[in-house]
Amino acid sequence: MAKHYEADFKLMIVNLLKSGQSVRQVSQDYGLNDNMIRRWRRETLSTKESFTGKSNISLSPEQKEIAQLKAELKETKLERDILKKAVSIFSKSDN
Repeated sequence: MAKHYEADFKLMIVNLLKSGQSVRQVSQDYGLNDNMIRRWRRETLSTKESFTGKSNISLSPEQKEIAQLKAELKETKLERDILKKAVSIFSKSDN
């Protein structure tokens, strides 16, 4: 039997993608199939009335904050990894 996801959940997932998260990361975080996430994104791009029949897609303030915080965390992790690599490179050249 196929799982049924609520429209609000689908919109939250699509908005996470719009905030900069990758399909792979969202898939892993929420235990969803990559292809299903891509289909939801295509559906929202094809029409403004996806999932709800309403013309605007909106997240609750909490969902917006979570999406923003996840995007900031992703960027911070990337910056940290870059700094780690730089330190590694510079420490090798000092020897």
